[in-house]
Amino acid sequence: MRPFAFHRPDTLSEMSALLSSASDSQPLAGGMTLLPTIKQRLAAPAALIDLSKIPHLFGISVSGDVLTVGAMTRHVDVAESELVRSKIPLLASLAIGIGDPAVRNRGTIGGSVANNDPSADYPAAVLALDATIVTDRREIAADAFFRGLFETALEPHEIITAVRFPIPSAGGYAKFKSPVSRYALVGVCVAKTVGKVRVAVTGAGPGVFRVAAMEAALERSFTPSAVAAIKVDSRNLNSDIHADAEYRAHLVTVMARKAVTAALETL
Repeated sequence: MRPFAFHRPDTLSEMSALLSSASDSQPLAGGMTLLPTIKQRLAAPAALIDLSKIPHLFGISVSGDVLTVGAMTRHVDVAESELVRSKIPLLASLAIGIGDPAVRNRGTIGGSVANNDPSADYPAAVLALDATIVTDRREIAADAFFRGLFETALEPHEIITAVRFPIPSAGGYAKFKSPVSRYALVGVCVAKTVGKVRVAVTGAGPGVFRVAAMEAALERSFTPSAVAAIKVDSRNLNSDIHADAEYRAHLVTVMARKAVTAALETL
């Protein structure tokens, strides 16, 4: 690593002041992507602002029909939360499938959503559940937040403080994972609310996206067979050493059926 300054603020206001005053600074959540990037010298921030001592960024709570997860809540905490398991079980099952125990004990939901890796799991849940991303400045709807490969609506020095998930009547997540990294070659999240279904796909393309044809079919009949014949266009999907675009397109349909099956088990 190249040298950098290190700050550990105790409050959001202190954090904001440090980010604004420290030239070329970066917030540090779990560090699962940022630290390896710095080690490989693909990034060289002048300062890291560690968010781990700000109490406001932690915790899981329910108010009415909304589950709120603090941005610094770790994957393992989401996976093991009885509140999450009872209210939105797909989030708990998604979290337990992220990386390995070391990653789940350090990585955070806010860091994952802000990073917007095209193969990350959480973006699919955020988009399918029509979540709201809460920052230290504003609230951003999921449909407006994700903008492509590692790109989001976050402005410079803006950080996520929490994610608010509307509690669905049913929901499921299924992914075909890389056997080494457990990143999603394709992951599909399905969420059903009154009169509406949302389907979000991660891993297949340069960013998370919705499948309108599957949503319409599932609104008519919420069964795995409703999406069995629906194919996504492979022309804009990823091709790499793990899977080509045509195979990923096939996996979207397969994982969608599995996600609906999982969702039906929560009814």
